[in-house]
Amino acid sequence: MGRRSDLRRRRAGLEDEWSRWVPRLKVAGTLPIGGGSLRQEVTESWARSLTSVDPGRDSASVADGGAVHRLWSGSPLRGPVDGLADELRSVADDAGFVTAVTDESGTILWTYGGQAMRRRAEWVNFAPGGRWDEEAMGTNAVSLALRTGRPSTVFSAEHLVTALHGWACYCAPIHGPDGHVLGVLDLSTTWDRSHPLAISTVRGLASAIEAELRTELPLRPPEDRLPQLRLNCLGTEKAVRDGVPLLLRPRQLEILTLLALEPDGYTPDRLREALYGDRAVTASTFKAEISHLRRALGGGIATRRYTLTTPVSCDAVDVLRALESGDTETALRLYRGPLLARSEAPGIEEWRTHLEVAVREAVLASTRPEHALRYGGRAPYDAEVHEHALRLFGPADARRAIAAGRLTTALRD
Repeated sequence: MGRRSDLRRRRAGLEDEWSRWVPRLKVAGTLPIGGGSLRQEVTESWARSLTSVDPGRDSASVADGGAVHRLWSGSPLRGPVDGLADELRSVADDAGFVTAVTDESGTILWTYGGQAMRRRAEWVNFAPGGRWDEEAMGTNAVSLALRTGRPSTVFSAEHLVTALHGWACYCAPIHGPDGHVLGVLDLSTTWDRSHPLAISTVRGLASAIEAELRTELPLRPPEDRLPQLRLNCLGTEKAVRDGVPLLLRPRQLEILTLLALEPDGYTPDRLREALYGDRAVTASTFKAEISHLRRALGGGIATRRYTLTTPVSCDAVDVLRALESGDTETALRLYRGPLLARSEAPGIEEWRTHLEVAVREAVLASTRPEHALRYGGRAPYDAEVHEHALRLFGPADARRAIAAGRLTTALRD
């Protein structure tokens, strides 16, 4: 009874803090100073989350229409999780938890729980396909673990969304052999079943999955592997092959990006023009850049017509696919900045403009005000976007103040 009473008092205190600070953050974005029982990482997450998440929402949004079978079947986490499935189910059954595994974006790929707990979890879409990153579902243990790369606990009203105030969640990130976060392991339960040993349990289980990854990934047959090449070129510039970062010069990143965006490839003359425009560049210089990239990829580039012959996943391509399917939510989540912002290659500049215009037009066509509010945070001088947000927000919505402030700044400058 003592522990239950302590949990009840803690929950009541957090509810008071939530009621005190969240309305203020919605209007002014100010953080509490000396905020009682609140942790700084929680209040900072609240402030970030309120630009895209309504605290009154009742469940998580769905990624890719909820169809995650393909993602899970190809995930490097599936083998290790299947190997520990009995232990994960035992923990969930014995302690009354729901256990879940997400990918690196916070999308749930796998869950297990008893019938009652699973039903509770499904009410808030804590189920395969549910998106639990910070932009989608606000402050929660999954989003904090993904952001910090460290184990995280979120109890009751530390969650931004009120529908989650009855929950206590424990998460640990799962790192691949190269140190990259591949996803998160989560144990969740109702607040009254919260237990201090849960965080050490989830940390230990995540470590066991990581140990399996270190032995499995090098031995996995090529036909069962994820795309060998991952390219990030929106707001960041990074290429990773088989878990190992590639040391590529800017020109080689430009070539790789262009080939990823145009799977049908380029003739040598067209690729050269896309890279250099009218600049006088020798054929040997151009071919040397191609050769260096080909060596870095272990082959991977066809010769007569330059195309990628190795599987590649690319954030810019993912944004375009989301837009083509009408999924503005996913496109905004993945669009983290301009395409190779420092590049002056004509082909990259053309694709950069195409992406920027496509994302902006999708935002202006959307009837969801949070889309305009989120995009507006990256486009402070785009008055049309801020006006669109104001038209969509109801008169009593406190988030109008954010859009109005941005519009005033845009018009002033």
